[in-house]
Amino acid sequence: MNAKSDSVVIIPMYNEKENAANIIDAVMALPHQFDVLVIDDNSPDGTAEIVKSKQQEYEGRVHLVQRAGKLGLGTAYIDGFNWSLKHGYEYTFEMDADFSHNPNDLLALYEACAKEGNDMSIGSRYVTGVNVVNWPMGRVLMSYYASAYVRIVTGMPVRDTTAGFVCYTRRVLEALPLDKIRFKGYAFQIEMKFTAYKYGFKIKEVPIIFVNRVLGTSKMNSGIFGEAVFGVIKLKWSSLFKKYPRYNQ
Repeated sequence: MNAKSDSVVIIPMYNEKENAANIIDAVMALPHQFDVLVIDDNSPDGTAEIVKSKQQEYEGRVHLVQRAGKLGLGTAYIDGFNWSLKHGYEYTFEMDADFSHNPNDLLALYEACAKEGNDMSIGSRYVTGVNVVNWPMGRVLMSYYASAYVRIVTGMPVRDTTAGFVCYTRRVLEALPLDKIRFKGYAFQIEMKFTAYKYGFKIKEVPIIFVNRVLGTSKMNSGIFGEAVFGVIKLKWSSLFKKYPRYNQ
């Protein structure tokens, strides 16, 4: 068995049988040792069984949390963050299962935190323009202007506010009030970044190229997008009445 890694990649999965084995293999093949934690929401297509086979192949490096049903992306990550803290990882990553995030970019996100001293790094589609492949133009515009809207409302200096490809250091996850994070979809990603920003953590955006999924079915829907649009206003409003602890002063 390999020595314990300092990094774990959380990959929520629901009906990802086409991608589950390949995404785990891709992470396992990287030159830095990243462990994988899959959060499976009782996928009826057998995703969990595929992950279990990978647990046998990569002993001690692939982990699985099975939940009773679809409980939301945000709660999946919160469960994963708590699991990571409990198991002593220094760097915890969010990544999609469908290869829209290139596993090779984990290395750049890791370097931004482990070597450059940032508290949080974001795989950003928009920090150097618009780096999105195979999305319909309407969805590109919706995503880009949604991030601009969030930036204007919150004042947060992040170009890709809804990004789901992120590295958190342990000190960030230990500091943030994970039990008080309210949102589940894209708004969850915004809330985590906004809270880290308000706490004064050092955040770096790392440019990536986002590629629309080839296999499987997208989990995006209008309700998730609507939560982000209206959730941002609630987030900003409630922040006006909070006192945030400040780090990196």
